[in-house]
Amino acid sequence: MKNRKTWRIIKGVVLLYAIIGILLHALQEKMLFHPKPLPTGYAFPFQQPFEEIFIPVNTTDTIHMVHFESTAAVQKGDVLYFHGNRNNIEYYYNRVPVFLKAGYDVWMPDYYTFGKSRGTLTEESLTGLSLTVYQYVTGVSHNTQIVVYGRSLGTALASYVAAEMPVKQLILETPYSSIPSLFSTYAFIYPVEVMSTYRLSNYKNLERVQEPVCVFHGTDDGVIPYREAARLKKVLKPGDRFIDIEEAAHNNINRFPLYTETLNRLLQ
Repeated sequence: MKNRKTWRIIKGVVLLYAIIGILLHALQEKMLFHPKPLPTGYAFPFQQPFEEIFIPVNTTDTIHMVHFESTAAVQKGDVLYFHGNRNNIEYYYNRVPVFLKAGYDVWMPDYYTFGKSRGTLTEESLTGLSLTVYQYVTGVSHNTQIVVYGRSLGTALASYVAAEMPVKQLILETPYSSIPSLFSTYAFIYPVEVMSTYRLSNYKNLERVQEPVCVFHGTDDGVIPYREAARLKKVLKPGDRFIDIEEAAHNNINRFPLYTETLNRLLQ
């Protein structure tokens, strides 16, 4: 009798494990991406003048990007900014002024299904998008200095561009080693390497980046734990920097003096 009860408990645990695993695999894209689509005619309430750019990729996919032009006395280059996993360009606008003030134009694309971009999200389409916007910017800009900046989800796209194309420097804010590695911090009892549809590996990209790299990460980040980002220290080159922002969380790192002071120095 006792053996039957034990066996029922074991079967129940195994069934629950399997159900949760199936749900994690099926819903991983919904957990990873939180887009806010916008109608094509939506008017952004940005304070600075801006230019909207629509880049047709094929018959169904279009990349929408916003270009903010710096009016600083000394023009230093361009910042290609890959944002995080939620909302759209409007949500990240508050990060733009620091670059404009430093003399950099800012180019910020929305990923497929985000904002006014239209298309299908896959790892291949995201990496393709990152190279397409880089090629567009270098094709139309008179500046020769390209700073690639990635935040959260966008760090892997930024590091991919820096691994594939010539840039001035790469700046990563709240990065992760890879998506499977990040998932393993939350679902460590599952074979996430097999289950993950997306890889998006900063670790592998940084192994190929030749230009200077600076990483910012908060010690109290509850979304991408500090230990996850710290894995990247193994692939940083001599001269690259990993800046610990003490007590910073995932979404407030820009409020800390160490971040702003270091960023301003990088943009000199």
